[in-house]
Amino acid sequence: MEMEGNQTLVTDFVLVGFTSDPFLRIILFVVFLASYTLTLMGNLGLMALIYLDSHLHTPMYFFVGSLSFLDIWYSSVYTPRILSDCVSRNKHMSLAGCTAQFFFSAGLAFSECFLLAFMAYDRFVAICNPLRYITAMPKKLCVQLVVGSYIAGFANAIAHTGNTFRLRFCGNNVINHYFCDVVPLVKMACDDTRVYELILTALIGSNMLATTAIIIRSYIGIVAAIVHIRSSAGRRKAFFTCSAHLVSVTLFYGSLLIMYCRPHSQHTPNSDKANAFFYTVVNPLVNPFIYSLRNKDVKAAFKKVWGRITAPK
Repeated sequence: MEMEGNQTLVTDFVLVGFTSDPFLRIILFVVFLASYTLTLMGNLGLMALIYLDSHLHTPMYFFVGSLSFLDIWYSSVYTPRILSDCVSRNKHMSLAGCTAQFFFSAGLAFSECFLLAFMAYDRFVAICNPLRYITAMPKKLCVQLVVGSYIAGFANAIAHTGNTFRLRFCGNNVINHYFCDVVPLVKMACDDTRVYELILTALIGSNMLATTAIIIRSYIGIVAAIVHIRSSAGRRKAFFTCSAHLVSVTLFYGSLLIMYCRPHSQHTPNSDKANAFFYTVVNPLVNPFIYSLRNKDVKAAFKKVWGRITAPK
């Protein structure tokens, strides 16, 4: 704590986490350790399959592999700290640590929004122009889109973090959450937050509108193309190539919208933790399974790679 005039400024924070009950904390430690292990195994396994099987060296799976890489990084921003808080009595986080976690959290969240939007465009090209798909989506363009996702994501994160941590935090330094998020931080601000909230709304709103517009425009074209496919088998195949992406978008965007687009009066610590849990822990965990469980190409690649591993020497 530091004194400035009559105000006590916060220089570190205390994260409450999910519960103070020692028994429940042990249970949560086991649950989160298992989920983090599955997240790493699922995403690393999917990336390995895509790398090892030449049949998966297509633009679609390049984006899927890029999403898996991002989800590993994204999950690692939160879960190791959650595990530490479950077994440690020291729940303090420095202002610098909070700033770093906030920055990477925002950067990766914005990056995933843009990556999911570009994946929708990829599906649009694949279904609407199947004969020109490979030439319309060359590897160089795919790399540029993925890199562009990170550039746009972290450029927004710089603006978002700078806008947040120019505020002074005073009084109680306890954050009733499991990570440094914008909602509890704004409640601790001792400055007038009206300008801050206007900038925050413009920043998040413009990015959400831009990425959502790309997704909606892509799927309007996809639906129009599917309607004109004569065979039912062709329509089913086209639909299934998009179904995994639609589920992923719904989970990620849905949890973000519920979290950040509700009125302030509807925010409670428990509801905020529950909503944040979906996009920080659940989404990175389920994404590799969404893209592989009902995917014949991935299943075939897994059988082929597993056969190589288990084949007698």
